[in-house]
Amino acid sequence: MDELLEDVSQRVREYLSGVSNRSVAPSTGALEGLSNFDFRYPETGRSAREVIHMLDRHGSPATVASAGPRYFGFVVGGALPVTVAANHLVTAWDQLSGLYVASPVVGKIESVAEKWLADALSFQEGTAAGFVTGATMANFSGLVTARSVLLKRQGWDAEEDGLFGAPELTVVVGDEYHASMKKALSLVGFGRSRVVRAPVDTQGRIIASSFPETDENTIVCLQAGNVNTGAFDPLEELVDRARSSGSWVHVDAAFGLWARVSDRYKHLTDGIENADSVATDAHKWLNVPYDSGIIFVRDRQAFNHAMSSSAAYLIEGERRDGYKYAPEMSRRPRGIEVWAALLSLGRSGLAELVERNCAQAARFAAGLQSHGFKVLNDVVLNQVLVSFGESDRTKRVIEAVQNDGTMWVGGTEWQGQTAMRISVSSWLTSDEDIDMCIDAIARIVREEI
Repeated sequence: MDELLEDVSQRVREYLSGVSNRSVAPSTGALEGLSNFDFRYPETGRSAREVIHMLDRHGSPATVASAGPRYFGFVVGGALPVTVAANHLVTAWDQLSGLYVASPVVGKIESVAEKWLADALSFQEGTAAGFVTGATMANFSGLVTARSVLLKRQGWDAEEDGLFGAPELTVVVGDEYHASMKKALSLVGFGRSRVVRAPVDTQGRIIASSFPETDENTIVCLQAGNVNTGAFDPLEELVDRARSSGSWVHVDAAFGLWARVSDRYKHLTDGIENADSVATDAHKWLNVPYDSGIIFVRDRQAFNHAMSSSAAYLIEGERRDGYKYAPEMSRRPRGIEVWAALLSLGRSGLAELVERNCAQAARFAAGLQSHGFKVLNDVVLNQVLVSFGESDRTKRVIEAVQNDGTMWVGGTEWQGQTAMRISVSSWLTSDEDIDMCIDAIARIVREEI
């Protein structure tokens, strides 16, 4: 075991030391090397060192360098060094996180992380936090809790009686609601076609004056950080209106929630503290390893009821039992990496990370505009949408940029226009990286398109 861990530690060091300088996209040769994994399941096993050697030799070159400084696709944050190290240690612990009695250390540290998150995000004291795989499951958990509460008001116990014959609920979303919300709605049983869609403006924000009337049988789903533009729904007004009518308010804040830690950007999130549930990703702007999402719920008792189960062997106590805070009974202790990131950064470091990335997004936009390219969105946070002309031309630019390897960006369709989507959310990204990428895009457009 000692030799194996020393070997893999050296391989990890070599991988991370080179991730900033390699092509962000894997080379053709690296992708061809994946064919080395295509063989029949062997009759006899191979040594652990041989397995790791194979994984590193043929797997590492074929990765996308999303842990590096110039990956700007899908709002992916790199993993802070302390979170990578914490992940290694916690993996060695191999703890069952569902029950405090099964792992007191996980129960304690996740309880502390919950309190620190509420403090850092200016949520009310006592807000519950569940550590899940990502925003999709965080949205799912918030919606399940909403379903439980709203049906219970009508005398229906969804946990015991299911949904056959249950009273109907109304779900209101913005017309630009995210794919993770669509998936969560389908998983919960609300469907995608039955929702009421509120109209949005040119930045994807719900138009408050056109928002429908809601009541105590309505779940209102708002957005903090549009996945394309970074724009925020008018949270303060809509949260107050919805809650005054008895509606449950859920906010999909996969990356936008972290604006709340910054004095400069916190105003964008005003009102979110009064929502009933809020979903976010930690593997985005908090820069912890995949996978890591968080669901916040104001009503801890309702959340625990919606997530809970029972069995004779589940030895419950007075401390935090993790299975009451997530859909999974068994899961890895993601909250410890969250705790490590919060402690390593501190309040000021977390704010500095968010503000630096936002400034870099603005730098990106200004640099591209200086070359005559069209930025389609108001750059209010860390998202930049760029058009290079007609749709086919923009698609060719995106493909050429991906193949070039200096950076990686994705494409999107935004209100009828094809666009390059740039998301800046890594602790490792420097201003020099931004300038390098601007120059690379300008060169590619000039020479290849």
